[in-house]
Amino acid sequence: MQKGGILNSHIAKVLADLGHTDTICIGDCGLPVPAGVQKIDLALTFGTPSFEAVVRVLKTNMQAESIHIASPMEEMNPHNYAVLQELYPQDRYEWVRTDHEAFKEATKQCKCIIRTGETTPYANVILQADCIFNDEK
Repeated sequence: MQKGGILNSHIAKVLADLGHTDTICIGDCGLPVPAGVQKIDLALTFGTPSFEAVVRVLKTNMQAESIHIASPMEEMNPHNYAVLQELYPQDRYEWVRTDHEAFKEATKQCKCIIRTGETTPYANVILQADCIFNDEK
């Protein structure tokens, strides 16, 4: 649920339309987009925009209650894993960890996948919307 201003009209629309428990995905440039799921492609070049930059903007503009990652991210992508720990501390947000195949299966339920230019492995997260009147996070 949108908390502020995002210039990308497609992302702004998705955030404005989110309801409690709806999900969106922020993914690297290689994450497959399932048929029927809206893709919002921000990728310009390899690495631009980065996963971190997009996640930081979404954190400011979306009220989330949980995040879903593929388990290998912790070991295979420690930088972006640390970014998620900073933004979504495990004592305040539910963390769901699954294998990468289950993660890709979960993307089928997302309202959209925001594609970044990220090229590091497992730089993907699913954010689950919270109520905007529950603004403790």
